[in-house]
Amino acid sequence: AVSGTAGAELDARIRCSVTIERLSLSGQAPKRRVIRDASLALGRNEFRELVLQVSDGSAPQSFALRGEVRLFTRFVRDGKSGLQLGPAQVQLLIANCPPDSLRRFLRLLRIKHEAAGKGAKTVTERARLLCSLPRTFDTISPVQARDVRQGMTWGVIPVFAHVPRPTSPRPKWLPKLSLLMHSRMRLSQEQSIVLSAVLSGKNVFFTGSAGTGKSYLLKKIVGSLPPKSTYATASTGVAACHVGGTTLHAFAGIGSGKAPLDQCIELAQRTGVRQRWLSCQHLIIDEISMVEGKFFDKLEAVARAVRKQDDPFGGIQLIICGDFLQLPPVSKGNEETKFCFQAESWRRCIHVNMELTEVRRQTEKSFISLLRTIRLGRCTDEVTRQLLQTATNRVERDGILATRLCTHKDDVELTNERRLQQLPGEMHSYEAVDSDPMLVKAIDAQCPVSHCIQLKPGAQVILTKNLDVSWGLVNGARGVVVEFETEGNGLPRVRFLCGVTEVIRLERWVFKGPSGIYLSRQQLPLKLAWAISIHKSQGMSLDCVEISLSRVFESGQAYVALSRARSLEGLRVLDFDPNVVRANPYVLQFYNHLQKEQLLSQVNSATEDLSLSQGGTGTETQNLNSPSKKQRSSR
Repeated sequence: AVSGTAGAELDARIRCSVTIERLSLSGQAPKRRVIRDASLALGRNEFRELVLQVSDGSAPQSFALRGEVRLFTRFVRDGKSGLQLGPAQVQLLIANCPPDSLRRFLRLLRIKHEAAGKGAKTVTERARLLCSLPRTFDTISPVQARDVRQGMTWGVIPVFAHVPRPTSPRPKWLPKLSLLMHSRMRLSQEQSIVLSAVLSGKNVFFTGSAGTGKSYLLKKIVGSLPPKSTYATASTGVAACHVGGTTLHAFAGIGSGKAPLDQCIELAQRTGVRQRWLSCQHLIIDEISMVEGKFFDKLEAVARAVRKQDDPFGGIQLIICGDFLQLPPVSKGNEETKFCFQAESWRRCIHVNMELTEVRRQTEKSFISLLRTIRLGRCTDEVTRQLLQTATNRVERDGILATRLCTHKDDVELTNERRLQQLPGEMHSYEAVDSDPMLVKAIDAQCPVSHCIQLKPGAQVILTKNLDVSWGLVNGARGVVVEFETEGNGLPRVRFLCGVTEVIRLERWVFKGPSGIYLSRQQLPLKLAWAISIHKSQGMSLDCVEISLSRVFESGQAYVALSRARSLEGLRVLDFDPNVVRANPYVLQFYNHLQKEQLLSQVNSATEDLSLSQGGTGTETQNLNSPSKKQRSSR
């Protein structure tokens, strides 16, 4: 990679699969060569022309980027792209490239190609034949500040559908928000350590309190791994949709996992399911706190059996994310459940444990401190006083009411339906366009928006997708429907708490269905927001929220609800009882041990660095990238 300015790093070389097609004048592709494991590099030849070099480890092929170069970027999110090189009549089809690397590579190519087209000298064929210079290839030089500025004026390569800028006046405080969002979108040192451990091939579990950037880091990890061998999963359908994957149960193909092991292995041997297990090299599991420990052990045994490998999880790299101090596994009746870290195979499978500590959702130190106390199941007199005071907070503003977080799904549906019916005015209905109408239930389970959305003027809504971060139009932004367009589809105009009023248009969600095929839903990115469930609020940051905790029934449930709020001023807690604040003692013990290990690893790393700086050879220490001897022997 080469470094640019403004915190950008653009890749000059990527690993991917490349298909080289030499086109005839009629557009056919008579000559075709497929390189499964290729290195694609951008550089300059002996004439200082921009060149793409494709290598399979033997003799490389070079293609000069003269004249028009067409980029096809529709499927970049899947690690695929295409380049048509004008005069040479060559087409390069790129596949199985880590999506983030591919985006950076294409952006660098675009910036350099645009710059090269200004004032470039044309080398004639005669001059090439008579030239005595040896053939060379030099990897492209780092992007200069002027190149990045020019690249920004040209615009980013259109990987995703363009979202129009809001038509309302830009609030004066938004430039600050834009800068804040930009700084928050960069990986912290903790996040960078986790990403490095993942890219080095280690099995990683990373955790952290609500708002520490776990979801953002997970998306970075997904974008840094080759798509064909990477499977993103989560314990719930909505969480799986956020990472662009499927549920863990759907990936595994063993049903509930409660059948005997032999029967589960037999289920996993079915053709489609077995192929997933064999092609998977990197398995991502989000919201691990809701995955039952026995099910995790069953998966580990199935993986070894199907892949015929004795390594933990059959040699699959595990990237696991979640907070055990949030929602626990769902239990039915008096059925005993245990957490994943209590699974027999957990310690054998996990090489690196890392806790993220930098909170990014909230900025008030007093509120962050309060949430840390609640997370650990403690409720001091001061915490109780602060939460009781919020009962009188007036969090409503500009017709936008507080969203009530409920512990039970039935309460949510009843509240939203009743409040919508009470509003005067005409009802507007919006039917989703699904890729497969026969799989509406499967899409409903994973998509954050309903198949049918009904709205009226005055309806309280919440945004379910990031539309424009710099304008505050983010997942969780609260708003109210002010009117509907009089033409076209009668789209709703929504006034948001961030000060922006915008017509909300259809968006598309794409995710993997139970059988591994891609499903999609096109719908308004809105949900009714008089009430939402605590379960469905996971991962959201809410501007104004009202919480009733009287019916809390799980450890960590009160913490999940309270931590959705961005600030104490935007929070109203009703009928607060300190007894609802509790944390599972086994989880507390697990985190206490994890923090001690992390502190020890930092001390050992510092000691090793000091030893090396003084000319010593250093000794083996336990750090984030290397488990201790004691740990290895215990696995």
